[in-house]
Formats: sequence, structure tokens, C-alpha cells
Amino acid sequence: MRLDIAVLSGDGIGPEVTAQAIKALEAIAHSFDHVFTFKEGLIGATAIDKTGNPLPDKTLELCVDTDAILFGTIGDPRYDQDPTAKIKPDQGLLRLRKELGLFANIRPVKAYKALADKSPLKKEIIEGTDIVIYRELTSSTYFEEKELNEQETVPSDVYEYKQKEVEHIVHLAFKAAQKRRKKLTLVDKANVLESSRLWRRVVTEIAKTYTDVTIDFLYIEDAAVQIILNPSRFDVILTENMFGDIISDEASVISGSIDLLVSASIGDVCCMFEPIHGSYPRIAKKGIANPIAAILSAAMLLEHFNLTEEANAINNAVEKAIELNLTTPDLNIINPLTTEKVGDFIYDYILNPEDSNMNFENIHVGLSTII
Repeated sequence: MRLDIAVLSGDGIGPEVTAQAIKALEAIAHSFDHVFTFKEGLIGATAIDKTGNPLPDKTLELCVDTDAILFGTIGDPRYDQDPTAKIKPDQGLLRLRKELGLFANIRPVKAYKALADKSPLKKEIIEGTDIVIYRELTSSTYFEEKELNEQETVPSDVYEYKQKEVEHIVHLAFKAAQKRRKKLTLVDKANVLESSRLWRRVVTEIAKTYTDVTIDFLYIEDAAVQIILNPSRFDVILTENMFGDIISDEASVISGSIDLLVSASIGDVCCMFEPIHGSYPRIAKKGIANPIAAILSAAMLLEHFNLTEEANAINNAVEKAIELNLTTPDLNIINPLTTEKVGDFIYDYILNPEDSNMNFENIHVGLSTII
């Protein structure tokens, strides 16, 4: 297969971790006889600095003209922490989602056995956790009209959903549940919000065409509790934009590190894959950023194009790196690897899984004869 991939590395540690994701994809291309081309585009604070625009037109055109987007991170305290700033990095990402119609955010949450002691939750609580959160991404209060009175004392944010917007992502979530453990949980606030009542009506009606999937409903506050007390009860979680933003970040604590979590943003035509962690400008260019989430985003990209064996090759390499403790300081304080060395091991393991398993000590000290 040939894929043209737009690379939006962004800010902070984005370029460092995205480089390792590209490295993993290059190993896949070599092992499975694919052709992947990578084309860079500006976004976020980097784009503001160079063009004055967090999403330059050239970047948007690049994304439209390629098959998929590999996204890094955005954010810079020069803009994010300045309440007077009219232009901010996250405006570029929000506009990108809207312009490309990336209506569904898909975020897997998995508990790795080798990292059970890293989680703030007890091992017996997180054991067996394997969740996928489907979050609507281009509607509700994040995108609707916002008003502020002249005295700046009364703000107003419109919270609105159209039935077609809800139906769009509901079908995706049900189809995902059919391929998994056949359970879907809608998270809403239907006891208060009219928009949540619409979600319940739509899910209940559409469920009639997915009779093999069991559905249940949880208010957002109940779901927030259950994510911590009993995360393994969930299979596919479906929710609206703001609730999804909150609950997916909450669920990130299960794995023990936000640097392991990834998401896909899917539209009818375009698709984007990214780590969910921030830009961490304070550690940028120090070689200590964890690239695993960025690398797993490359696996999600492959899976989206039905390259399942290829995606599994990356996932297996990541699991082996975690198992052997070949990780960055956030997961391995005593004897950590650099960002690049973690990427090197995963590249090597994809190409030579048997050799890499024996040769990891050489890689640990930078003496691999394979790479």
C-alpha cells in the first residue's frame, strides 16, 4: 500500500516524539513492502511564530491532499498563559478538526500488566481494563456561539447538538462494539440537559439495528466514579464533546502514564492520529520525552487502513519495550533510555523481533549492531 502522510509535529516535544513514530512506520514499510511518504506542515505556536496563524492555509491544503495526518503536540506558555493573547495554538487544532470534519475522537485506554505498579489505582482494580472512548468532536459548546456582556461579567456559551451530528458518531461506536465485547455505555446528563435527552433517544433508536450489542446509560458523575472504581466494566464508552474531553483525561490515569495514551480523530474523508499528552516545553530537546504514545498513534493509523498485522507489529514492539523496561525516565527512573533510543529499539524489534529480544542490552548502551 502507498500512503501519503501529513506530519504536523507542532510544538514542544512534538517534533521529538513524532520522529520516533515516523521511524516505526519506516520499519513497517520496509518489513511489509509498503510505501509511506511524509510531508511536514506547520501548526500551533510554531506556526504562529512563523506565519502569525496557528493553522496556515498551506497546512490545511496539505492535510486535505494526503491520506492521513500524524499529529504531534501543540501549546506554548507564551500564548497559553497569556489571557490577553488573541491568537492561541489550540485555535489551530480546533479549526483543523472543524475544517476537516473530524467528528469522532477515538481514544483507547488499556492497562499494561508490566506497568501495573505505576498506576495510582490498585492492581486488582485496573486489571483487565480495555476501553475505547468515542467522543463527538466538532459540536457542542466548544464550537457554538459565545457571548460576553460589555462589563465582561456575564458570559454565555451555547450548548447545542443536531440529531444528525449525534447519529453520525453513534453508528461508529456501535460498529466498534460489535467488533469488541459487544457492550456500549452512553455517558450523558439526561436528568438535566435537553441535549443529553436527544443523545439517549438517538442511541435507543439506533440500538434496534445493533441487536447483538448491549447498551447501558450512566450520568457523567456516575461514570467518573466507575472509571476509577471499576474500569473493567466498560467496553465502548460513547459521549458528547465536553464530557468526552473530561472523562478520557480522567481515564488516562489508569495506565499510570498519560504518555502511553493515543487518539484518532476520524471524519468521512480525513483522519488524524496523535498522542494525547501535552507539549511539555520544559523538557523539549532534552531527549527525555516518552515517544510511546506517538508511536502507538502510528499503529492506530495503520489499523484505520485495515493494516492489522502491521499495527500489531508496532503494538507488540511497544509491549516488549515496556516489558523489558526500555523506557524514558517517566517510567524508568533508575536506568532510562533517551527518546531516540526507545524509538530505535521499537524500530529494531519490528524488523528483527527475535534478535531484538536478545540484543536489548546493547541497545540500552547505544551499541546495537542492527540499527
